[in-house]
Amino acid sequence: MELTQDELRALTGWAADCASRALPLYETRVPGDPRPAAAIAAAREFASGAPRTKLLRTVAWAALKAAGSTSDAVAAAAARAAVGAAGAAYLHPLASPHQVKHIVGPAQQAALASELAGGDAEAEIRWAVDHAPSAVPDILRRFPEGKPGKSRAGDLHRRLETALRG
Repeated sequence: MELTQDELRALTGWAADCASRALPLYETRVPGDPRPAAAIAAAREFASGAPRTKLLRTVAWAALKAAGSTSDAVAAAAARAAVGAAGAAYLHPLASPHQVKHIVGPAQQAALASELAGGDAEAEIRWAVDHAPSAVPDILRRFPEGKPGKSRAGDLHRRLETALRG
């Protein structure tokens, strides 16, 4: 399987757009922590043409630490959306169900953060699907079906994956 740089940029830009919708939820619950915002910013830079550098991995790991350092479930989900945005640039071209989590993860975690905060996860899923560039479903269809599990996050994953696959 092959993934072009343009496809990775389109996926990463969409992932950053999805994660940015949840970022205010993180910032109101964990004020002053710039790690998720930095991950989203780095993802946007890559999507806009910047080279894929170690910075993306560094900010993704930092956002993951942010997710793990809060006891607030909403903030943790929002931070995980940011992790996925930065990590999307490194999607592996391996025909593995695990890779599907990297494709839908930012939108899934943003929807979960919204729902946990009292919002509408289904509206977030619709937004993500409606705003996905054609490259996203094209990439997703190259991978086998994901294995999302039986949690609420897994339910959201299934909804996103099904809708994006069309």
